[in-house]
Amino acid sequence: MTEMSRRGALGAIGGGALLLGGCDRIAATDTARAAFLGAEGLTYRVQRLVTPRDALAPEFTGADLSPVFRANGTFMPRAPDYQALLADQFAGYRLAVGGLVARPLAIPLDQLKSLPQRTQITRHDCVEGWSAIGQWTGPALGPILRHAGLSQAARYIVFHCFDDLGGTAYYESIDLVDAFHPQTILAWALNGRPLPVANGAPVRLRVERQLGYKHAKYVRAIEAVADLRAIGRGKGGYWEDVSDYAWYAGL
Repeated sequence: MTEMSRRGALGAIGGGALLLGGCDRIAATDTARAAFLGAEGLTYRVQRLVTPRDALAPEFTGADLSPVFRANGTFMPRAPDYQALLADQFAGYRLAVGGLVARPLAIPLDQLKSLPQRTQITRHDCVEGWSAIGQWTGPALGPILRHAGLSQAARYIVFHCFDDLGGTAYYESIDLVDAFHPQTILAWALNGRPLPVANGAPVRLRVERQLGYKHAKYVRAIEAVADLRAIGRGKGGYWEDVSDYAWYAGL
């Protein structure tokens, strides 16, 4: 099956579920929500069955870069600890890696930058309907999880963030297939420069085979968990919990 036909088949099976995930007006009743969640689960299982685990999202060239990489969501986290880190140019930043790991980590930004790096030019597709192409640089997530000694009981990786939406710190999660995908990186640079604050400084997730709201900005900590029931309201992400967005937002 070609990439185009595969995506078309997945769209026919699950495209409606993704659209519903971004529109809580449609999923306004318990019956509609139940139908949506069932369709979302089917989409997830089918995509995992037909897509090779290491299949890459399309990559582009420098000539394809968007003149401006649009930012959305939070533009400036208000958390006092974030503001203190920003004032010191993130010299005191430590990325916590914990949960179901044998060796919890606290990784300084300079150390993240000294790890083997991946640079990729990819398209960011937002559920709001816009796209932009940017160049991202950062270490792959998978080797960091291996170094922390990820437990066999872990099934999901949760990202806890500095930004605050409606009194709740942003959070997102992905499964281990996406966590160990070669294009899943902890990006600290956009278009060859340190991330602007509006785009998620000092570190944001890039999980290139999913829609933009899965690409958590302002990452504070990474937590390995066995299930998602204790995360937020149990659906695995902020927008999934408050607006019934699809947890699996694969492209």
